[in-house]
Formats: sequence, structure tokens, C-alpha cells
Amino acid sequence: MSLIGKEVKPFTASAYHNGEFIQVTEENLKGKWSVVCFYPADFTFVCPTELEDLQHQYATLKELGVEVYSVSTDTHFTHKAWHDHSEAIGKIEYVMIGDPSQKISRNFDVLNEEEGLADRGTFIIDPDGIVQAVEVNADGIGRDASTLVNKIKAAQYVRNNPGEVCPAKWQEGSATLKPSLDLVGKI
Repeated sequence: MSLIGKEVKPFTASAYHNGEFIQVTEENLKGKWSVVCFYPADFTFVCPTELEDLQHQYATLKELGVEVYSVSTDTHFTHKAWHDHSEAIGKIEYVMIGDPSQKISRNFDVLNEEEGLADRGTFIIDPDGIVQAVEVNADGIGRDASTLVNKIKAAQYVRNNPGEVCPAKWQEGSATLKPSLDLVGKI
């Protein structure tokens, strides 16, 4: 079942952020745009490349008013250890949520029950806590965080401009569409 248009379900979790352990709930995802990036496990192979790539986009995402949260079924203690021992992960400035109970991964429908690990799922959540975009990849396929920037810009544009939609390959400042009877069959 699709999570598009649905509100994030309640959760409470411990996380590692900027040298501290913090608590995070679904309320942290409200009031601003959020990206929640699930990945299978710390100390693996594809995961650090994705999380480092996401860090490379972090400043741009922050400029767009977006906060980033990474989530795996590891604990917040494991996140700290990984942060302390990996050059790639040591760069991370965004929140790293631990989900050892697997509740958050289940809530977002990305839990691989057999493995007990999260799939590679990326969620864009609007300031109301509503899921606006979802991408889920197979375990061996890493994600490109640069694609998030245009998706978020499009989601923000659509939210701020009711009645308009962004076509494929839309770039900020490009033409949008206004769905209407006159437009049917003319695209």
C-alpha cells in the first residue's frame, strides 16, 4: 500500500547527532520539509557511499528548509561507533536514528522481515508530516542524493502554487502545467 499522501505514524527513537544522543519523534518531522533515508546496516558497503553522498547535498537541502534523518535497524550506539571509525560517516552532520525495535521501518513499510533490516527507502515529507515522495531500491543499488534536490523543489513549488503541477525533468524556474479540460490531449 502506498504511503503517498499519508501522515507519518507515531514513533519515538534514540538517535546520534553531532556528538550527542537525542530523542526523535514523528513531531520532529513536522513544521519543515524532511527527508528520511532508510538503509540496511552500519559498517556495510553501499550504505556509507549513500550516506556520504547525502551529506554532500546536506547544505543545499538545509538552504531549502529541509532536515535529513537517516535510519537503520542498528542502535544509536552503533551509529556513534560508525561515525567515530569511518571517514565517510564521520562527515555526517544530519541525525542518525536507531531503529532496533524495527517500528519505524515497519511504519514506513521498508522492513525486510526475513533479514530484520530496512530496505533502501527515501521519503520526502512535507511540513504537515505527509509523505510526498517515495523511492525504494533493492539492497545492491545505491541512491543518488542529488536527485532529491529537484524533487524537493518540485514538491515545494506544487505546495506553494495550488493548481499547478511540475512536468518530467522540471527545473526551478521552468514552465509548469495547469491541468484543465483545455490541456487534455494537447501534451
